[in-house]
Amino acid sequence: MPSALADWLIYLESLHPKSIALGLERIAQVKQRMDLTPDFPVIVVGGTNGKGSVCAFLESILSAAGYCVGCYTSPHLLTYNERVRIDKKRANDEELCAAFEQVEQHRADIPLTYFEFGTLAAMQVFIARKVDVAILEVGLGGRLDAVNAFDSDCAVVASIDIDHTDYLGDTRELIAFEKAGIFRKGKVAICADENAPQTLRAYAVKIGASLFCIGNEFNFKQYQKQWDYVSWIGSRNALPYPALHGAFQLHNASAALAVMDVLRDLLPVSMESLRRGLVEVSLPGRFQVVPCKPMLILDVAHNPQAARSLALNLADLPPSTHTYAVFSMLKDKDIAGVVKPLSNYVNTWLLAGIDVSRGATANELVRVLQQGGVRGEILTFDTIAEAVTYAYNVANETDRITAFGSFHTVAEVMHARGLFIT
Repeated sequence: MPSALADWLIYLESLHPKSIALGLERIAQVKQRMDLTPDFPVIVVGGTNGKGSVCAFLESILSAAGYCVGCYTSPHLLTYNERVRIDKKRANDEELCAAFEQVEQHRADIPLTYFEFGTLAAMQVFIARKVDVAILEVGLGGRLDAVNAFDSDCAVVASIDIDHTDYLGDTRELIAFEKAGIFRKGKVAICADENAPQTLRAYAVKIGASLFCIGNEFNFKQYQKQWDYVSWIGSRNALPYPALHGAFQLHNASAALAVMDVLRDLLPVSMESLRRGLVEVSLPGRFQVVPCKPMLILDVAHNPQAARSLALNLADLPPSTHTYAVFSMLKDKDIAGVVKPLSNYVNTWLLAGIDVSRGATANELVRVLQQGGVRGEILTFDTIAEAVTYAYNVANETDRITAFGSFHTVAEVMHARGLFIT
């Protein structure tokens, strides 16, 4: 049995022939054997985009209120420990290894995927640490995702758009049905998508879940220096703008506040804690502006909806003389759909392949960009690190560098620039 965390992670990758194998049968069996039955509230968060932000808001607000919060998210940027947090601190290697041992001892011959194994280990850590509440981020979809092996006290769908079509379907209606699978009978489900598909609404009715949607049961109003949140139980006025910047962060923050409304009896939160949680929230790699000259913007945008959001955010920034895009993606993603909304905001594209099995090569990226008729110069590099180094060597202080397209892209840029996650 492995002893070091790095060895465990290598071992986890070898247990199942597929990196993605949706289904709850395997994880449910091992969960039962481990008797993983949380005695604390569980919040499950899904969505095409925004789910990481909703988790971050919930974690920050509940932590500010004094609760011991367990938060499980994926993927990670720099270290696996980022996925499992308690009291806003990453789980250490020792407790992760101990949890992995527990999973391994109980799984016997059941071939868990990397994500299934990690999900069970995260819950083992949360139970061992006796958290007050657990926040679980869906990995892919919802209905058949490993996180859905745990019943939630409140479920959130942040947004619905086209992504992972091989697994979830190629329409918003099909994808919405998969994401609605995290809803539970007799519980409240929150949807922060302003155009929730009928399939999501119908699923809630079918199973007897109460669906609260933005624009109906809750909403927000924004002003120049503050914003108001309004819901079925009242309003919270003159709120500070959250520390997470971007076009849709008030949607995500509103979803988090709606959860606080739903769970107000189980997890009461004061206005002071709510305000503090909004201004202290942090989420690396989501329109993260690194304060330097030239400006560096990190964004894990890897689908068309996220790319449109990034384009809106770039448009809201002060004008720059020249924008360099350090760009790379996985080849099974909609590369053309990501590039299109950003074409008018990039002067020079710096392309490099991602050194993983699903990574697109620089030449494959060039072909897609040229076929899409993007504006600006296109340059290729052997590595993402070389691309960002080139950008810093040629950029002026009034220019900006934007790195996006994948978690892998942002992680490599962070490594190259010596950026860390605290």
